[in-house]
Amino acid sequence: MALSNLGNMYPQLDLRLLSYFVAVAEELHFGRAAARLHIAQPSLSVQIRKLEQNLGAVLLLRSSRHVELTPAGQILLDESRRLLANAERAINLTREAAHGISTRKLVIGFQGNAAAELTPHILSTFQSLYPDMQVQMHSHDFSDPYVGLADGSSDVAFVRPPLLMQDWLGMETLFVEPRVMVVSANHPLAQLPEVSVQQVTNEFFVARKAPENWRNYWLATESRQGEPVRVGADVATVDECFEAILAERGVAFSQASTQRFYSRPSLAFVPVTDIPPTALSIAWRTDVASKAVRDFIDTARAVASLHTVPGAWSTRPHNSITDVAHRTTG
Repeated sequence: MALSNLGNMYPQLDLRLLSYFVAVAEELHFGRAAARLHIAQPSLSVQIRKLEQNLGAVLLLRSSRHVELTPAGQILLDESRRLLANAERAINLTREAAHGISTRKLVIGFQGNAAAELTPHILSTFQSLYPDMQVQMHSHDFSDPYVGLADGSSDVAFVRPPLLMQDWLGMETLFVEPRVMVVSANHPLAQLPEVSVQQVTNEFFVARKAPENWRNYWLATESRQGEPVRVGADVATVDECFEAILAERGVAFSQASTQRFYSRPSLAFVPVTDIPPTALSIAWRTDVASKAVRDFIDTARAVASLHTVPGAWSTRPHNSITDVAHRTTG
């Protein structure tokens, strides 16, 4: 098939329309998606219908109060993220080549406080071992628990399991830490030394806009003994979560290290006695892992064995930085 015919045969592969669809699929709200894209909401609705017509598939189920992805829409969301990331990469590489720029680049995906206190140690150690490597940190919201690995926008990532295992996913735990409950400082729970899940089942919770298994994990559904979750707000980022808590729309579970990175006088962080701890892992794609990715993983392993995160426990055996440097030069 001649490449020149692809545009005529696949007019539905309009990257602009795909970017519009991704915004709606991530926000699950046409108004918020339109604001994010800086276009009018009626125009956005027209463009999404055009995409559905081009594909011959219903992508979204709409009502006056609710937007939901269809199975076809979920597939298109995953594939669109990958297509858009690859398109951006192609553009950047082409521009670099046109200007005679040759850089070795590693994109590290993260959410929230990344690997907590380990993050600066890992980055500085890696940069000292590989000074010619350009490192970019890319923040992702809750809608993507794979933190850019699924769509190829990240080369390696700091992730919080549980993740649905994929054929391409490699993952190792760096440390484990407790989960805490985040409440407003004037909430009655803020005065308690600790809480149990059974004490808070009647509370409204701030839920993450995320795939169901990950959303449920952060709502501690496995520890509720069948009690339903009362959701007061849905949020996409840590900052949105805390704003919802301060607005008294609910409470939320988070990792204990959050308190040190997002501490505010108006928030309280209460230990939780009866839910499993949360792990911080380094993850990568096994199908495309470059030498740079493998070097970064080795560095993260070594740093995690030498440095501690307050209140957490490491799962790594001792592995010195000189071991990593030796493997680099050996």
